[in-house]
Amino acid sequence: MTVAILVLGVLPVLLAAAAVSDLMTYKIPNVIPGVMILLFLAFLIVLAFGGRAMSWSEASPHLLAGALGLLAGLGLFALGWIGGGDAKFFAAATLWLGFDALFSYAIVASLLGGVLTVGLITLRKIPQPAFLVRQAWYARLSDHKGGVPYGIALALAALLILPYTHVFQIAAAG
Repeated sequence: MTVAILVLGVLPVLLAAAAVSDLMTYKIPNVIPGVMILLFLAFLIVLAFGGRAMSWSEASPHLLAGALGLLAGLGLFALGWIGGGDAKFFAAATLWLGFDALFSYAIVASLLGGVLTVGLITLRKIPQPAFLVRQAWYARLSDHKGGVPYGIALALAALLILPYTHVFQIAAAG
């Protein structure tokens, strides 16, 4: 029951919070990926106390995915392609999704990021209603010099991939 709450309740809320924060401020607060990492540790502990400890062979692909996610995110950040919050968020999400889902997650996030980027380019080419442009978050989105709040694509991709992961299967089983 507690495992299900962590994976099916708290994790999706954190993913959604990252997307909303990035939409509204173009920032993902460090606390979100930090809590996601601590939540993963809590997940492992709750499993162990519930008599269903993850073996090293089950847990290590998650740790590997998190490490690879961090390296990839830092590389993209160093190239100036994503923000630092996106890099940390990507790493925390890959920790949860695991190595088996890493490639799918990266592809889905890239596709959603492309759709988001094309959508913003299109939005920025058309006249915007004054009442929306007066909203700071919308003004940032519609600014033709603005960036892309990629955390939205990362969060949505994680939500789409999560039901196909090992941790989700564990949580759904109870």
